[in-house]
Amino acid sequence: MRSHPAEYEMVSPGTLQGVLRLMDQEPGQWLPVAGATEVMVLFSAGKLNARRLVNLWNLPELREIRENAGSLTLGGGTTFSAIRGCAAVQRYFPLLAQAASWTGSIANQNRATLAGNLANASPAADSPPALLAYDTELELVSSRGTRRMAYRDFHLGYKRTALEPGELILSIVLKKHFDGYFSYGRKTGARNAQAISKVCIAGVGRVRQGRVEDIRIGLGAVAPIPLRLTGVEAVVRGKAIDGGVVAEAREALQASIAPIDDIRSVADYRRFVAGNLLEEFLRELATAEALNPALARWNALPDMEAAEEIVPWCGSQRWAHEMVRLRPFGSVAQLVEASDRVWRGLGAEDWDEAFRSHPRIGERKAPAAATKRSAAWSRQEQDGVHVQDATVLAELARRNMEYEARFGRVFLVCATGKTAAEMLAILTRRLGNDAESELREAAEQQRQITQLRLRKWLGI
Repeated sequence: MRSHPAEYEMVSPGTLQGVLRLMDQEPGQWLPVAGATEVMVLFSAGKLNARRLVNLWNLPELREIRENAGSLTLGGGTTFSAIRGCAAVQRYFPLLAQAASWTGSIANQNRATLAGNLANASPAADSPPALLAYDTELELVSSRGTRRMAYRDFHLGYKRTALEPGELILSIVLKKHFDGYFSYGRKTGARNAQAISKVCIAGVGRVRQGRVEDIRIGLGAVAPIPLRLTGVEAVVRGKAIDGGVVAEAREALQASIAPIDDIRSVADYRRFVAGNLLEEFLRELATAEALNPALARWNALPDMEAAEEIVPWCGSQRWAHEMVRLRPFGSVAQLVEASDRVWRGLGAEDWDEAFRSHPRIGERKAPAAATKRSAAWSRQEQDGVHVQDATVLAELARRNMEYEARFGRVFLVCATGKTAAEMLAILTRRLGNDAESELREAAEQQRQITQLRLRKWLGI
């Protein structure tokens, strides 16, 4: 049964000191709320036991984001939308930006706060594994003053934390220790966002001369509290990752977790998936001793800037934004695999958008839809066309027009390394395709073009 508003009291002191004074005067009587995303779920279900609420929303001390040479400090009231949009988070702590993108809907991200997510103490929350991997500290505040503690010591049990009576999470402090680290984050659930995790993992690591120099792993939804896998880290640190080390790490993982059966999943599934995710992280870490510098830089760009940079690879805005959403990529192999998977999952409308960014084979003038970089790449890719016999070029132009009249778009082929005569033969053959077959063949050519441009962009 839905709760009745008349049964509840909510006050807004308007200042942090006012909130702390109220909580100090009546210990245990006031529930602090900011975004209230969890509170409203309980209220709607008639399960909100606390009857007196004190409002923290928009207190400036809790919304401040401060950056210096060695750290980034996020006020406890920082929303997940603000985390996603923070350039410093994207640059230095990409796993936290990724976790923020998983947290509920956009509407929820606009209201939900990082401190609220931690104080709610759900073992399946999306942000804790990343914060554990980054060795985060919390700054806690009460009318008695402030104190710091390691986030890994904050959760004491299911829905129990180290917060003392009258105490709030003032800020979350992340040290900039992770330049050059490989990053890995995965969530399994009904979907990436708007679904609670079945298993959630975040890991960072650095390999030097074939051995793991440093590694930190956070795991969620497999125990009463989010876990820092220190036992697994100890097994791996200082060693070269091979089959034996992976097996030993999986064994240490199973000894560290205590998953349960619930409405979202079962314990056996969680154990199996957690082991697989850990193994995937370790095997990718083993090959990530030198993260491609162009990829590392792009991983850290703000979302819009990152999308604009990669649109010329492909020409599809939807493809570019989905690739940005999937960041960070810990290796070129991850990036290549994701590029293919996202492209093949798009529809005809998105494919046509990409096709429109290409000039006709044999023409140097770029279409209006092409970016400057895309136009330059097209000219390079067609270098083999412009040294051919005039008769071949004329026939290519005639066949181009025939193709456009038949299929309603320019003929697309991966031109790199092909002569005009070779492309004319391909064009002539493809004029015999039906519409669906030709759409699929054009999409495959675009996939190949995207892969070639990707490698140029990475300098490999």
